Amino acid sequence: MPDFIHAVCPQCRAVNRIQSGLLDSGPVCGKCRAPILAPHPVTLTAANFDAVVTKSDLPVLVDFWAPWCAPCRSMAPAYDQAAAMLHPRVILAKCDTQAEQAIASRLHIQGVPTMVLFAGGTEKGRISGARSAADIVAWVRQNV
Repeated sequence: MPDFIHAVCPQCRAVNRIQSGLLDSGPVCGKCRAPILAPHPVTLTAANFDAVVTKSDLPVLVDFWAPWCAPCRSMAPAYDQAAAMLHPRVILAKCDTQAEQAIASRLHIQGVPTMVLFAGGTEKGRISGARSAADIVAWVRQNV
């Protein structure tokens, strides 16, 4: 019997069951047909944060950032590169702390950029400060 994982559609929050061997094939949501595991960061909001973080079988790395933060803006290209490098085994996401203050408060985000790694809905690690793509990938692989 094939091995399956559950991944949450960042658009409609539907939980999709995907055969592990097909993760690289660009699966789409069975409900809304949006890409599920895109090789770039997904945007998390109050509407989809809990579903993506707690219902996905894959680890989820969230970059908490703010539009006014120069280090956040300078790290954005490296974060995009890391998303492509970790795809499709880790979901990379971004959460704007200015727009989503309740999420940032709940998770005690005190500075940006801060990256939090979740697995099974539980925080597995946290690191602050701008990082290169190689540093992000190495840190995730060390903590998964």
